[in-house]
Amino acid sequence: MKKTKVKDEMRPEYQREDLGKGVRGKYASAYAKAHNIVLLDPEVAKAFPSEEAVNKALLSLMKEAQTSEELTKNSNKRQ
Repeated sequence: MKKTKVKDEMRPEYQREDLGKGVRGKYASAYAKAHNIVLLDPEVAKAFPSEEAVNKALLSLMKEAQTSEELTKNSNKRQ
């Protein structure tokens, strides 16, 4: 497969000055509010090969915590 070089040029009908001044990070805060991105430590990332695996493990942990909490509440009622 032959790769072709892509020219990094605008079409002649576009003028740079017509596009206005770019603003760096213009949508960064809106993106951060709409997305929950978490960075994993490298050793944790090695243990979980995909996003699905991470979610499955965390949901399992949440379920166990909830079960444990319910058991604790029930044992306190008996006393």
